[in-house]
Amino acid sequence: MRSRIDLKTGIGIFISLFFLVLLFRKIDIHQLAAALRSADYGYIALAVFFTFASYFLRAVRWRYLLIAEKSIPLSSLYPATIIGYMANNLLPARLGEFVRAYTLARREQLATPAVFASLVIDRLFDGFTVLLLLVATLFTLHLPAGMEDAATALKTGGVVMFALYCGVLLFLFVLKRQTVKTLAMVGFCLKPLPVSVSEKVIPLLASFIGGIRLSSRGGHLGAMVASSCAIWFFCILPVDMTLRAFNIHLPIMASVFILILLVFAVMVPASPGFIGTYHYACYKGLSVFGVAENTSVSIALVIHGTAFFPVIVAGFYYLWKNKVSLTELQGATQAQ
Repeated sequence: MRSRIDLKTGIGIFISLFFLVLLFRKIDIHQLAAALRSADYGYIALAVFFTFASYFLRAVRWRYLLIAEKSIPLSSLYPATIIGYMANNLLPARLGEFVRAYTLARREQLATPAVFASLVIDRLFDGFTVLLLLVATLFTLHLPAGMEDAATALKTGGVVMFALYCGVLLFLFVLKRQTVKTLAMVGFCLKPLPVSVSEKVIPLLASFIGGIRLSSRGGHLGAMVASSCAIWFFCILPVDMTLRAFNIHLPIMASVFILILLVFAVMVPASPGFIGTYHYACYKGLSVFGVAENTSVSIALVIHGTAFFPVIVAGFYYLWKNKVSLTELQGATQAQ
C-alpha cells in the first residue's frame, strides 16, 4: 500500500509543480508583493472566521448523520472534523477522511467502518449541494463574451458529477437493500482480478454498508439538508471576503463561480494541500472577470492560505489536547 501511496504522491507533486509553473511564469514578484501588502486584512480575518464556522456546521451535520448510531456531542465531533481537514492538508492520498473517522471512533468507542460510512453520505450531501450551486451559477451569472468554452466546461463537469453521485447513491441503495445479491455481483465483476482483491473488497463493503444507519425522522433529515446549505454559504463567504480585501467588488455569484472551480480543482490529483491546482483554478476564475494577473495570484494565495494554515494550527492543538500524534493517525489509517 505504501508504494501505491508514494506513486500517487509523486504524481501529485508533479501535477502541482506543473500548475505552479503555469501560474508564476508571467508574474512580477515585486508587483505580487505590493498587491499582498495592499490587502485589507480585516476582511481576511473574517474569511478565517467564516471558514471555521463552516467546519463547525460540518460537525453539526455529522452529528445528525450518526445520530441513529449514537448521540455524539459537538465537543467530540468538532475536534475530529478539524483534525481530519488538517490531515487532508498534510497527508497524501486524501487520508484526512480516514483520519477524521478514526479520530471520532477512537474517542467515542465506535466502529470505524460505521463512522467512515457516515462520511461517505457526508460527501454525497456536499456533492449534490455543489451541483445546486453550479446550476444556480449557470442560470444567474452572465460570463463575459468569449467565455462560452468555460460555460461548456462547467456544464460538462456538472453532468459528470451528477452522473457520478447518482451512480454512487444508486449503488449504495441497492447494496443496503439487497446486500447479499449485490456483494455476489461485485464478486463476479472482480473475478478477472487476483483472488486477494475480492477477499479484501467484499468484507470491506459488507462492513461499510452495515455501518450506514441514517435516522428516518423528518427533523433529523431536515437538519442534514439545512446544515448542508449553511455549510456552503459559509464556504462562499471567505471567497467574497478575500475579494473585498483586495478591493474587488463582484456579485456574490462570482464568488460561487470561483468556489465551484476550486471544488473541481481539489478533485485533480495533486500534492497534499492541493498546492498548484487550487491556486491555478482560482487565478483562472478571477481572470474571467478581468482581475489583473498579480492581484489574481495574490487572491489565490490568500484564499488558499486562509483555508490551509489556520486549520493546521487548530488541528495540531486538538491533537495535543487529545494526546495523539499525526504519525499515529497516519499509521492507523493506513492499516485500515
